[in-house]
Amino acid sequence: MIEAYEPLPGVLDECVDRDGRIRPHWRRFFELFTALPSAELMRRVASADRHMRDTGVTYRTYGDADDRPWPISPVPLLIDAAEWSTIAAGVAQRARLAEAVLADVFGPSRLVREGLLPAAAVAGSPDFLHPAVGVMPTGHRFLSLYAVDLGRGPDGRWWVLGDRTQAPSGAGYALENRLALSRAFADLYGSMNIERLAPFFQAFRDGLSQLAERVEPRICLWTPGPLSETYFEHAYLARYLGFLLVEGGDLVVRDEQVHIRTVAGLKRADVLLRRVDADYADPLELNGRSRLGVAGLMEAVRGGRVAIANALGAGLVEGRALMSFLPQLAQPTIAEDLLLPSLATFWGGTKAGHEAAVERLDTMVSGAFRERIPGLGLDRPTLGGELSSEQRVHLRRLMQDRAIDYAAQDVARLSTTPVWDGTRFVPRPFVLRVFAAATADGWRVMPGGFCRVASRADATAISMSTGVQSADVWVLADQPVESVTLLPSSGTVRIRRLLGNLPSRAADNLFWLGRYLERTEGTLRIVRCLSGRMIEACGRGQAGGLTLALGKLVDLLVRWGALSPGPPGGAARLQSAVYDPDRFGSALALAREVRRTASTIRERLSVDTTRLIHDLVTHLSVPMAEQAREADLFEGADRALQLIAAISGLGQENVNRVAGWRFLEMGRRIERAVATCRFARSFAGEPGPAESLDVLLDLIDSQITYRSRYLIGVALAPIRDMALLDPYNPRSVTFQIDRLAEHLAALPVLRGDGLIERPHSLVRQVATFVATTDAHSVDGAVIDRIEGDVMALSGAIADRYFLQGASAARADKWTGLG
Repeated sequence: MIEAYEPLPGVLDECVDRDGRIRPHWRRFFELFTALPSAELMRRVASADRHMRDTGVTYRTYGDADDRPWPISPVPLLIDAAEWSTIAAGVAQRARLAEAVLADVFGPSRLVREGLLPAAAVAGSPDFLHPAVGVMPTGHRFLSLYAVDLGRGPDGRWWVLGDRTQAPSGAGYALENRLALSRAFADLYGSMNIERLAPFFQAFRDGLSQLAERVEPRICLWTPGPLSETYFEHAYLARYLGFLLVEGGDLVVRDEQVHIRTVAGLKRADVLLRRVDADYADPLELNGRSRLGVAGLMEAVRGGRVAIANALGAGLVEGRALMSFLPQLAQPTIAEDLLLPSLATFWGGTKAGHEAAVERLDTMVSGAFRERIPGLGLDRPTLGGELSSEQRVHLRRLMQDRAIDYAAQDVARLSTTPVWDGTRFVPRPFVLRVFAAATADGWRVMPGGFCRVASRADATAISMSTGVQSADVWVLADQPVESVTLLPSSGTVRIRRLLGNLPSRAADNLFWLGRYLERTEGTLRIVRCLSGRMIEACGRGQAGGLTLALGKLVDLLVRWGALSPGPPGGAARLQSAVYDPDRFGSALALAREVRRTASTIRERLSVDTTRLIHDLVTHLSVPMAEQAREADLFEGADRALQLIAAISGLGQENVNRVAGWRFLEMGRRIERAVATCRFARSFAGEPGPAESLDVLLDLIDSQITYRSRYLIGVALAPIRDMALLDPYNPRSVTFQIDRLAEHLAALPVLRGDGLIERPHSLVRQVATFVATTDAHSVDGAVIDRIEGDVMALSGAIADRYFLQGASAARADKWTGLG
């Protein structure tokens, strides 16, 4: 396998030198890698993929409706210690340059006044935020995290392809790549003296803490939300670093101070690690259309009451207009020449740059300030030679009319690194992203990075956005490396039993996660009961028609949005209640809501929970065959119910009894109480056949309990008592109300006047009513009242604890489905 590896003609390769010899550090890797038997090798490769899938590592490209699984290469990029020291020095130097340029542009503007930097290259950028001019960031630091994309050119040097200063992404994925590969190839990883990543993240976390005024600051990772392309990374880093994951709706400015809306009231936020584009950060002073930002944030920044990393306006350095000037700005700002050369970039805002850009129209063309090419409808840089003749003519006209909006850059012919295609090693081009964190002692460079490897041998730097794998980056030390983690080693750490304040948005999503899980379970219980009864009817020779009770089950599915109106039919029609994604009340549609809601709070869910939710959706996404029978429908629903039971078991056994768990539980209890009321109204709201009562026992999973209590057959009053009023039956409405009262009593209150809050008042009222109701007096009106009280309680919980927009939208969808 080693000897079959053939570098591409005329392209520098990381593994093989110019004389065709395998470099020493790669030879050591190959010897260990290929020593594994083929079956074991494939097992370990599959193990790395499975780790990514089981931990829910995903990404999303622009325009995607769903997340994609993260593609990891089983072969890392290897860099020896000597070469890495050169890269690290160059990256730290470039970070200092970027910091110096930002400090000047938003401060004294000496570079512009002295003619070293054209004013249009600054003012023309949407990242030059006028409200931020003259504002010194808290901690006197514009950049806390810097990243740079590197590619090795044919001359053997590492070239800068682009700077990342807006909200650098990829560090979390680099960490997850390391975890996956180090576990899959633990023996290989342990024998190659690989530099650890944990010290870098520890230095980064400490650097952010130093920006705050308080000794124990509250640091938040500010995400655009679940629709972000890299939301997984946001949630992952927040959990790993111990930060609070927040969205714009979680934050509010009061008295020039940023606060987090929590279930315990407003709590101060000291540092915001920003993943939201700066111009969307404040709808009052920046982009008025933004729904991601925080009104009044700029005022808090001016007052020095909150630290934002990276500072608002830091994305200015990313523009290719500025990139074309960075090499010549190094001496005037940091009094050094750049160690890492930049790819030749030509900005159309100067005469010489415009002429050079037009001459290089066949090379890479991009926007000068953002990657989007204005006027062409292209969201990413492209090769001018790949444009149609009409597009080229149009582009020339655009560049002539408004040259400052365009830039051209030489195409990078990237070096290659080995990848494993399942049978052999093949060379593929790659781009390396390296990260640097600002600390009190200067810039700390991550010993590794985020490597994107192309799937095509002829890929260039601008075609690396699609069809790529991600590879771990192993920086090889000259001696054994000490194992380091982020766990503190000091015995003086203050003991904590609570995880801090729960943001209102997280509480809202946990509440609805519980509701969607219970709603999915309710639909599946109806389907399982219905299909089981249909099997019995066929066995008794009653296949010609459904009984009254079975008709009521079908009617429930219709009213719950799981089935279209019409004749009951057989398994072929009824399976849509389970597998039809277009029926909003089907088990599959509800399970997808479970997955979507869980994805917004993935930093609060265990890996096992995420995996089981994935398994549930996967199971329900495979419809039955057209000739499927009722028995197949029964088995499909039963298997899904087992998965839900496993999810519920994890929630009961593995989740700390803190506020988040209570909201998850309250969601389930609310939904179970409502569903039980609807079951009871359909099958025991008025005297009816014994078969209807028996169906109700199935739906509330109480057959065994009833038979052990009552030796006689099914009777109306005892079953009404068991379904609605029995405080010892975990499926009864009273049991749910009692648990709701316990959870509410454990949550913080806001009122300081001693008066009772509305959720507590309502739960006491309904608890008193059910406790004093006699089963013999229960009828449809009583059931309606209990259900109405529970729904009112749900609304009161939302009013008190949640952000109203999202919660109300979800509730409205289900209004009137009783």
